[in-house]
Amino acid sequence: MGILNFSGIGSAISKAFGIGEAKAAATTAAPNLQDLEQKAADAITANIAANNLTADGLLVAFDAKSSTVTVQGEAADQATKEKILLCCGNVHGVTVVTDEMSVTAPSDPSEYYTVVSGDNLSKIAAHYYGNANDYPKIVDANQPMIVNADKIYPGQSLRIPPKTW
Repeated sequence: MGILNFSGIGSAISKAFGIGEAKAAATTAAPNLQDLEQKAADAITANIAANNLTADGLLVAFDAKSSTVTVQGEAADQATKEKILLCCGNVHGVTVVTDEMSVTAPSDPSEYYTVVSGDNLSKIAAHYYGNANDYPKIVDANQPMIVNADKIYPGQSLRIPPKTW
């Protein structure tokens, strides 16, 4: 459990998630703020499902004023939990994810890395593992969210699994 900070990446996905509308409503105290926050939470939940990630009792809530997603539920393993958290945080307009999840089979947690301009997976792998050719470990750890190793972007958060060798 904890709090993860995300950079609030910019992308066209914000309209699909309704987060921009919810944040705008939060600043004007619109009467439909709760509906817009629920719409954003539902869209994030749908994104989790679209990535074939599940957790028992999964509950996602979005607070527009603080740009925070709170996620609850029990994932089968640590990797699934971390991928769900990334699906919540790698969304334009989300800057914080409050992790209230548990796991059935705990294991060592991954580190998180936020991509900056000029990064590539080989460079990141060299930093964390000492070998640029270990980038497939990062790709595998972020499946199914990374579909092409050449398509990471500044602001994206990645799971970096612990070095096991």
